[in-house]
This record gives sequence, structure tokens and C-alpha cells, in this order.
Amino acid sequence: MTVTIDRTTPDDRAPAPPARLSLTPGTTPGTAPGLLDGAWWTRSRDLSRELPALAERLDRSWGRITRVTVNPAFWPVIPRKVPVTGHTVHVGWCTDEQDPHKLLLFSRTADRLDLLIIPPETGPAAAARLMSAATTPGSLLTASMLMDDERAADDAAESRGSEEGWETDGGTAPSPAGEPAGDSLAVRGM
Repeated sequence: MTVTIDRTTPDDRAPAPPARLSLTPGTTPGTAPGLLDGAWWTRSRDLSRELPALAERLDRSWGRITRVTVNPAFWPVIPRKVPVTGHTVHVGWCTDEQDPHKLLLFSRTADRLDLLIIPPETGPAAAARLMSAATTPGSLLTASMLMDDERAADDAAESRGSEEGWETDGGTAPSPAGEPAGDSLAVRGM
């Protein structure tokens, strides 16, 4: 696997919109009730652009974010450092050891937060379901399990929609009672 590490410092970029974040109720530093502490629905796969809004939101409520780790499967470019308001967040990455759908955040005042990363291309309804599932207190579902469950639900809904469409789009009608199945014109002696 090839990982691109961005060693440049970002120039003046337009500020990112606020982070779309949902935390498990009662999440306090060091006392996570389940495998995940919440979910983060990103707007892009640009970590340099996305991370400052997340860190700013968490800095106020959880303590200054000093370090994050990611799996490179989600992020095409991984910067070593990301400047955020008033400080710098160091970025590390792991391939085999870290779930590709999870972000680990570390702060000076607390242990860590484990967040489900919801891809930017996820629709609003699916993102809402994922955020709700990731913030269920005491849940033992991993980030990848939640993403797999959502994909399976989407596939099942798509399959049901295809079957319903076929049934109503003029497909073969059932044979009248008493007539054999097949071409009705040929059966009538044509």
C-alpha cells in the first residue's frame, strides 16, 4: 500500500464549516461506555481541511486535541501536522492495527476518543442512522461493523426497489386460471 505524506504546511485556506459530530451521551474523558465515542461525518477526504473544524469543536468541550491517528484507506493524503486555532495537531497512521472507518483523537487532559468516520458521499438519512448507531451507549459494534450493516441495509433496500419496479413495469402477467403457462396465442391454436 502506498501512503502519501504531505510535508507542506497549508497556506491560507478558506475556513471549513463546523464539524458534523455526534458524541455518545455521557461521554467523559477516559470513561467511554462502548467501543465508539461518537461519529464524525466529514465533508471531504482532505484531512488538512477537515481536522481543524473537528479539533476546534472538541478543544472546547473535551480538552486540546494534540494527536490523531487514522487509517490511510480513507484519506488519500496524510499530513504530518495540521495547524488548528492556537496549536498544531500531530497526525499518525496505522494500516493493520486501526479500523479503516475509525479516527482516534488524543488530548492533553484525557485519554482518547474513538470516532466512526462517515464518508462524505454518504446520504443524509444513512449518515443520521450511522451517527445514531455510533452513539448508542454500551454498543459493542465496531466502526467497520456499523459501515457493513449500513451497506447491507442499502443493498437490501435497493434490491427490494428493483424487484418492486420489475413487478409493476409490465412484466409477465400470470396466466388466466385453467390455461397453461406460456405464450397464450400459441395455446389457442394460432
